[in-house]
Amino acid sequence: MKNKKIKLLLFIIILNAAGLFFGSAALAQSEADNLLWGGFESNVQETTGLGNEDPREIVAQVINILLGFLGIIAVLIIILGGFRWMLSGGDSERADESRRMIVSGILGILLILAAFAIAQFVLNSLYNATNAISKL
Repeated sequence: MKNKKIKLLLFIIILNAAGLFFGSAALAQSEADNLLWGGFESNVQETTGLGNEDPREIVAQVINILLGFLGIIAVLIIILGGFRWMLSGGDSERADESRRMIVSGILGILLILAAFAIAQFVLNSLYNATNAISKL
């Protein structure tokens, strides 16, 4: 009884291993010219007015634009803090507030750069995982 179970288990393992090594590709359907919208690209493009831009690229562009605007805001905060510091007129309380503003702006830029690096890593990893050519 135990010998039969071992033989059956060994047969199943060999059969599965043979299937892994000698399996063939499924020849169910040929690839469409444009797989972006699943063959319905003309209907989607006409309805939405978006064109045939890859949705991943659209998301990447939106992320880059938002991070760019946030970077501009952080630089403006640093500049505003510098002006306030120069115009504090010797008032130590206003000067300290201006220094905190400058430090906050610098920390904001560092966070934005970190977010940009993480976003680029994630987007490039997604492009590589889907075997697409990265245009970032």
